[in-house]
Amino acid sequence: MPRQTQNTPFAIDARMLGRQGTGVATYAGALRAALELSGQAPLHIVDPSCNRPMAPATRLARAARWAEALADRPRRLTRSARDLRARDIFRLAQVHFDRHGTMLRLHAPGPQGIVHWTYPLPVRVEGWINIYTVHDAIPITHPQLSQIDPHRHLRLLEALAASAEHIVTVSEAARRDIIAALGCADEIVSACLPGLAIETAGATLPHELQRGGYLLSVGSVEPRKNLLRLAEAYRRSGVDMPLVIAGPDGWRAEEIAPRLAATAGIVRYPYVERSTLMALVAGARALLFPTITEGFGLPIIEAMQLGTAVLTSQGGATEEVAGGAALLADPLSVDDLARKIRSLADDATIDALVAQGRARGEAFTAAAFAERLAAVHQQLLDRHSGQNGGN
Repeated sequence: MPRQTQNTPFAIDARMLGRQGTGVATYAGALRAALELSGQAPLHIVDPSCNRPMAPATRLARAARWAEALADRPRRLTRSARDLRARDIFRLAQVHFDRHGTMLRLHAPGPQGIVHWTYPLPVRVEGWINIYTVHDAIPITHPQLSQIDPHRHLRLLEALAASAEHIVTVSEAARRDIIAALGCADEIVSACLPGLAIETAGATLPHELQRGGYLLSVGSVEPRKNLLRLAEAYRRSGVDMPLVIAGPDGWRAEEIAPRLAATAGIVRYPYVERSTLMALVAGARALLFPTITEGFGLPIIEAMQLGTAVLTSQGGATEEVAGGAALLADPLSVDDLARKIRSLADDATIDALVAQGRARGEAFTAAAFAERLAAVHQQLLDRHSGQNGGN
């Protein structure tokens, strides 16, 4: 453990902890696990919205929150052995930002430390080292592939860059995009590639599937995941095994899902528990992940660590994460995708991809993530100590 972090309090926002079904939630859990592996026991920053479904706010709640946001003043957190708590901070922070264009300020009792915000939230703990994870700049670089308002998102990231002690992201490709979008100094943003420990104990495949007898696509049904091209490429490939698509309805799913359902051989699982999802990944002949753009692409690493061959998109973060251990295809070319899918019928190709993937997956374990985080923490603590004269 780095010398300065031994007595440093750590905290992490708990908004996404315990949730399933999104890459951001998986990342949040992996970040907490990496901190714990480093000997840190992070306090959870919580409000009553944590561990509850993300239901739309009522009209009364929206009105009350808007009134509460009138005053641009700090809010106080209360501290317990495990939590830093407030009545309403996560949604209030968004309303406060819309109203004032600034970060919601929080005051925490006790010694100051390091706080990780696991996605871009317009909130900070005063006096602490605030680190924000920005997973990508997709709403800005590819606004046609995101339902997030690109203009508001750019203002939010600019506010984070002005306020944060540091921003981390999940790949060098994402780092370049974020810096280009913000026009900020390079040193403000670091690539700290995540890693995770995958649990498969007790997970079983759905009874209608056979291990090694299907192809798999993982992710929400939305335009960015490129599922319509994948479905057509699968049809053209002529492979004699089902294509399983596991993931919930996302943005514009009503346009995409019926066309997937109409493609012979496609089997859809709109929702599965994470343990079942990992069983699906481990049992697939190959993972097909020809997404148009990503900040990282967690399914690539999950498949590699579980011994499953991967086909993914050339260029950008997916090629970076694959690190030469996946079959790459042009995600915009149905013909290229079909050729690459057809090549997965060859056992020697599969065996080579599995071996290469297992080796590549070692760079993305929880322990490797913990080491990368520790280096970021030490750099920031050294800088903070220097700014305060070593005190």
